[in-house]
Amino acid sequence: MDVSFQLYSAREFTPWDSVFERLAKLGYTQVEGFGGVYEDPAACRDLLDKTGLSMPSGHFFPMEQFDDDIGKVIATAKTLGMERLFCPALPPEQRTADAGHWQSVGERLEAIGAKIRDAGLRFGWHNHDFEFVTCDDGRLPMDILLEAAPSIEWEADIAWIVRGGQDPLAWISKYTDRITTAHVKDIAPEGECADEDGWADVGQGTMDWKAIMAALRTAGADLFIIEHDKPSDVDRFAARSIEAFRTF
Repeated sequence: MDVSFQLYSAREFTPWDSVFERLAKLGYTQVEGFGGVYEDPAACRDLLDKTGLSMPSGHFFPMEQFDDDIGKVIATAKTLGMERLFCPALPPEQRTADAGHWQSVGERLEAIGAKIRDAGLRFGWHNHDFEFVTCDDGRLPMDILLEAAPSIEWEADIAWIVRGGQDPLAWISKYTDRITTAHVKDIAPEGECADEDGWADVGQGTMDWKAIMAALRTAGADLFIIEHDKPSDVDRFAARSIEAFRTF
């Protein structure tokens, strides 16, 4: 199965041409974009073509660019060959316990999704852990978002679900019809990898990825992206993670 690599993981190990070359040599066929590679979409597309990589998905942050410059977002996505666009976060000051706020965010996402689909592309939300902090009415933001935006997809970041204190298998089961894409990353044992914010190379941590991958495949997810939020050695991370992924 083809696997993608979130380029955010390599942001501190540029230049991008060498990053793309190393990923291709390791057997990656796909990458997921983020803002750090969108400055010159044509040049980035040239790197993709030269290394035989594709970019089926990308993160676009902040959400406001979908309102203020959606034409540029769509043009960037199409230049890079994307099919799926994901909004990956809200800034810290917007992560509140106000359920009404999350309702309005979900409604904005639903409206954005309609515009993106009109352009022939797909749109969804990518979670972190703050969506699993209980709101003032007892609900969770993740539920509110998906209910308020019934037409968007969910790119589930499984390790962030765990860091949010939740059972990922339960969430995969609950939203089996919404999860199309998933981030594959790992959490280090307690007290380890402090210099990497407690993240681990895929297969080297505490996540039961064989069971999780089985559930995701059953749910119909078909795009998997390997990620590490703060690797100390991106070559080590990329190599060990794709090797582990092939066993799941």
